[in-house]
Amino acid sequence: MATHDLKLTGGTVHLPGGPVQTTVYARGGRIAAIGGFADAEQTIDCTGLDILPGVIDTQVHFREPGLEHKEDLESGSRAAVMGGVVAVFEMPNTKPNTDSAEAIADKLARAKDRMWCDHAFYVGATGANAEHLGELERLPGTAGVKIFMGSSTGDLLVADDEVLARVLRSGRRRVAIHAEDEARMNARAGEFRIDGDVASHPIWRDDESALLATRRILGLARAAGRRIHVLHVSTPAELELLAQHKDIATCEVTPQHLTLAGEDAYRDLGTHAQMNPPIRSAVHRDGLWHWMGQGVPDVIGSDHAPHTLAEKAMPYPASPSGMPGVQTLLPLMLDHVAAGRMTLQRLIDLTSAGAQRIFNIAGKGRIAIGYDADFTVVDLKRRWTVDGAWLQSRSGWSPFEGCELTGKPIGTIVRGRAAMWEDELVGAASGAPIRFESTVFERG
Repeated sequence: MATHDLKLTGGTVHLPGGPVQTTVYARGGRIAAIGGFADAEQTIDCTGLDILPGVIDTQVHFREPGLEHKEDLESGSRAAVMGGVVAVFEMPNTKPNTDSAEAIADKLARAKDRMWCDHAFYVGATGANAEHLGELERLPGTAGVKIFMGSSTGDLLVADDEVLARVLRSGRRRVAIHAEDEARMNARAGEFRIDGDVASHPIWRDDESALLATRRILGLARAAGRRIHVLHVSTPAELELLAQHKDIATCEVTPQHLTLAGEDAYRDLGTHAQMNPPIRSAVHRDGLWHWMGQGVPDVIGSDHAPHTLAEKAMPYPASPSGMPGVQTLLPLMLDHVAAGRMTLQRLIDLTSAGAQRIFNIAGKGRIAIGYDADFTVVDLKRRWTVDGAWLQSRSGWSPFEGCELTGKPIGTIVRGRAAMWEDELVGAASGAPIRFESTVFERG
């Protein structure tokens, strides 16, 4: 009788101490042994491949319930595993908003036997639920609380300092922040948002709108004694500021802000390059890479925010902001590794260990005995082109379609079960709620 359920052989395994040529074994969904010689029910030959800790995308919008014409939990999670992602944190700006215990329970029920990857759901902060967030954030399967300081897709918006302070005083877990200053953007819309000209998007939602909101939330968080996580940082000035507040603040950058430059993106992609906060100039992009080199960003998140091609074809500013990204997160970043912009070890920290560390995920984020048997298997040398047939999102497009990349996800293994291998889905959807150290003893 086989000792283990699965073994991965022949690959370079990226352990906490660095890469090692060895074999990894899984049993009962967890890592059972590293190295040695034993039998297993299934053996996967990973010769010539690198075995990374499973990639965790801590910001996706899968649009269910209410906006399933753009995406749903099944299609979004299918895109995730096709791109090498084993787990996601999903955002609350759905219809209805995910802002109550009932809404969280509904999402967890919808996800069961439909989501291909593991998952947790954010609770959206509002003035109405501010005093209840400390209870809501402790629900099993909950990633924490999300605040929208600037309006984006949906109607979750908390722009007033008094309400923000109430939200931050309720609960203990790290709060995720969309930091754009609503008052400044409203004041600038008439003059700087030009109908029909999507290139005016980063001029209207300018650097100062982002920096002002980030400065405000840092002050409010420090006053409330609350840790925060600033999402999709788009300006070097914000990263410079956040570097002075690492005791209370972590932050995320996205592949698209690290890859695209407004000078080309709005000309070549039009509204497909429109997102909040905006794609900015090449100077901004290069500035983000400077602070990446200084170690300031803690995680890479895709901010997967799909809209249909018909919606994106509407003239700016009627066109919605957001782009698909969960499937291209890892491929884009592997290409940056191949180009020498970052090391593979740094990428691993940004996509697995970093997420575990700042959100206190239980049993994920590293290849170690007792942890979930989550692996992202990659071919670092594979040259390939992103094409429409590969894309799984219901939205049916990507701003990176046609891009030639080096480095590709070959396999996605979630808790010891292969969900994807060589661009093919494997088995059935078996994603489960992510466990967190702060709520592991809670009961639903």
